Amino acid sequence: MGYIHDIRKLVGTRPIIFTGVVVVVFNGKNEVLFQMRTDTKDWGIIGGALELGESLEEAAHRELYEEAGIMVNELNFNTLLSGNDMYYKYPHGDEVYNVISVYETKKFIGEPHINDDEGTELKFFSLAEPIENMKCHKRFLKNQVIYCGDK
Repeated sequence: MGYIHDIRKLVGTRPIIFTGVVVVVFNGKNEVLFQMRTDTKDWGIIGGALELGESLEEAAHRELYEEAGIMVNELNFNTLLSGNDMYYKYPHGDEVYNVISVYETKKFIGEPHINDDEGTELKFFSLAEPIENMKCHKRFLKNQVIYCGDK
């Protein structure tokens, strides 16, 4: 699991600053790719934590491949999110204050498929329709119109 796993051995579930990325992947229908996450049991955007010495862009490419089996040639920076509203407590008790770089892409190589144990399903959703069972990741889409069924 890497750096975050090592930190958790030292601090337990206490709040940590979690630096990471998410990548909003659009298909040709302008739908967004979501992953049914195994840790939070809800739909989330592809992404994760930086490893030591890794750039934000490198992390974005790695996470896209690890979680969805796809690659991209083009990543567009969207926004940086941080602060109190980026606090999250995972169901197992770990607490984080996220500092998240949000990227977007409309061009990807390969067919999205589950490529690790962090998700159980991948699905493209229209942002014009309600998305049931999405909790924390709706804030990563702040520049998009989105309707979450379980607000």
